[in-house]
Amino acid sequence: MKILHVVASCDRAEGGVIEGVFKLGDTFRAMGHSQELLTLDLPGSPAVLESPVPVHAMGSVQPGGSMPWAKLRRWARRSPKAVRWLQQYAADYDAIVVDGLWNYATRGARLGLAKQDVPYVVFPHGMLDPWFKARYPLKHFAKSLLWSFNEGPLLRQAEAVAFTSATERDLARETWSHWWAPWRMREQLVGFGTSLPPSKTEKMAQAFRGAVPELAGRPYILFLSRLHEKKGCEVLLNGYGAVADKVDFDLVMAGPGNPQYARELQALAKESGSEARIHFPGMLTGEAKWGALYGCEAMALTSHQENFGVVVAESLGCGRPVIISDQVNIHQEVADAQAGLICADNQDGAAAALLAFSELGTAERKVMGARCKDLFEAKFDIAKTAALLARIFEDASKLRTAASEVGKLDKTLSYK
Repeated sequence: MKILHVVASCDRAEGGVIEGVFKLGDTFRAMGHSQELLTLDLPGSPAVLESPVPVHAMGSVQPGGSMPWAKLRRWARRSPKAVRWLQQYAADYDAIVVDGLWNYATRGARLGLAKQDVPYVVFPHGMLDPWFKARYPLKHFAKSLLWSFNEGPLLRQAEAVAFTSATERDLARETWSHWWAPWRMREQLVGFGTSLPPSKTEKMAQAFRGAVPELAGRPYILFLSRLHEKKGCEVLLNGYGAVADKVDFDLVMAGPGNPQYARELQALAKESGSEARIHFPGMLTGEAKWGALYGCEAMALTSHQENFGVVVAESLGCGRPVIISDQVNIHQEVADAQAGLICADNQDGAAAALLAFSELGTAERKVMGARCKDLFEAKFDIAKTAALLARIFEDASKLRTAASEVGKLDKTLSYK
């Protein structure tokens, strides 16, 4: 099959869903399918040029600036040519996946796919979660308007709405089912995950040491995600600061983010009195990223809302325990498998979890690491998600073929 993903951006630095999209593409290709992307990036931008798969970049807005109107333009990224492109070329594909919501890529999909006979699946990736309603009420009001004429119809007309977990599905139902717009979706639980991490090498460890030389070989807890308030960065920093004198590991806060927010986090680290043991290497990629994961004592993600967290799956695949909040939608799977520690998404919860982990012996951590790999293989190998999506599209294709044959037969009988 020839599969097109409609997604806002292919830039890994923006976070979001793109890493999972690329991992799905790896698996699709291994299955004999092909993958292309339609994005709102600027043509010729570094992310487009460095993409591992072909990108049809429809962007016309430079995603820069920190003023409110610049942020609004960057969020909207209006691109009528994305609509025209889909109207013209969607039929060239066997299947389409719409990744994420609440941006012009989904508006483009709604308009561009309206009269197309190509099956498409919408992957919300946690963007229907009620946390956003509570945290950003004005944004939620705007989204409610969009839901009525764009996101709602887009999901209702999809071949399937793909959820990573029953928790994500149930939260979406509760938040977006209204008396004037009942929840009528073809739901499908497809899970999510990542591909098996590359084998551990000394080169990875060297790359990480080069990225964080001040760590000087000391053990560390790793945060590896966007520096964003949703990720609970302050929770982890303050929790670590509260117990730093009782634990024997440093804290590495690795990831891209808004420069102003990064400075605020660094100021928090200084205020904690543990500045020398908290490190901000920026975004880690390639061998440095894998070196960070394989070398950590545990990976921590104390998010206020997290649908899945690809980095959680990557850590499990590397055999590294995780310390995650109970707002990460896969926390129950981790708890059931005893592959890490679960905490509340607040300072006290993070501090207690870090302290509890520090008290585990070497043998206990080793056993926990083995459970991590077992959990990854059982539930978070992305090959399972790719196979389920492929089956949805294959079934849809068969139904369309059958309907077409019935239509031809009806015409023949009418003629006779």
